[in-house]
Amino acid sequence: MQRANYGHPAPATSPPLHHPVPQHVSTVPQLRSPPPPMSQQQQQSGYGNPYQPQAPPGAANAFGAYGNFMSDPTAQMGFQVGQTALKHGTEYVEQNINRYVNFSALKHYFNVSNGYVVNKLFLVLFPWRHKPWSRKQTLGPNGQEGWFMPPRDDLNSPDMYIPVMALVTYILLYSMIAGLRGAFEPELLGYTATWSFFIVGVEIILLKLGAYLLSIASDSQLLDLVAYSGYKFVGAIVTIVISEIFNGGKGTGGWVGWTVFAYTFLANALFLLRSLKYVLLPENVSDERGTMQTVARSQKNRRTQFLFIYSYPVQLFFMWLLTRA
Repeated sequence: MQRANYGHPAPATSPPLHHPVPQHVSTVPQLRSPPPPMSQQQQQSGYGNPYQPQAPPGAANAFGAYGNFMSDPTAQMGFQVGQTALKHGTEYVEQNINRYVNFSALKHYFNVSNGYVVNKLFLVLFPWRHKPWSRKQTLGPNGQEGWFMPPRDDLNSPDMYIPVMALVTYILLYSMIAGLRGAFEPELLGYTATWSFFIVGVEIILLKLGAYLLSIASDSQLLDLVAYSGYKFVGAIVTIVISEIFNGGKGTGGWVGWTVFAYTFLANALFLLRSLKYVLLPENVSDERGTMQTVARSQKNRRTQFLFIYSYPVQLFFMWLLTRA
């Protein structure tokens, strides 16, 4: 029989302890089937691989065709044939051009320095007190005597640099003055160049004709005469520039223009007279057997008269033609 417990509360019953049960959530990855195996051609070119950048189909066709073409034996043979033909064509052109222009000799006339150009321009414009006028000689490549030194080493040696640059400057100056007067046309460049070459050509023909009639057999080359005929453009440029400055763009008229023209003409004439003396007036000449003979006095007088006429009346006419505008 149970005793009643009056006045005392019944002892509390503790709830059961519950520990958290760990829950493992396993995520199963979605498996993807591997890509199909690539063929050998796809592995070499890279096409068919989803992890490589794809090139456009047209580029593949172009580069593939080019590579196949270059690896073609027929194409290689054609390329070699083309190279051989180009080589023979270049040699043929050089051989035919060398018949008329000796490039090895032409290099001699452009062998100049800055000091030579400045001193030569000073000599052309102020030839009054210059001495001597004879050219310096040296030994050739094989020990030959009678070779002239290049312009770089000899102030009296003719060059082609100053005449060519003076000719180009004259053409540009003539066109610029026409533009300042409002009369420039594109055809003026070609007309001025043609006129300048025509004057030089006529002068060379007169020189060669006079040398032939007077039996002047000089060792000087044709390029020497061309170089000497081009120095007159230096005086023409100086005359045109000073006349335009002092005459207000009215040409070479007026006392200033004619004074400058007279001075540049006389300077160029004296320069040619002294320089060409050793070309057109040799003291001794050699006959067909190589024997040196003295020039007869009468023949030497005729050559002197020819050189004087060329240096003064002929140059006066040509320089007037170049500066009359």
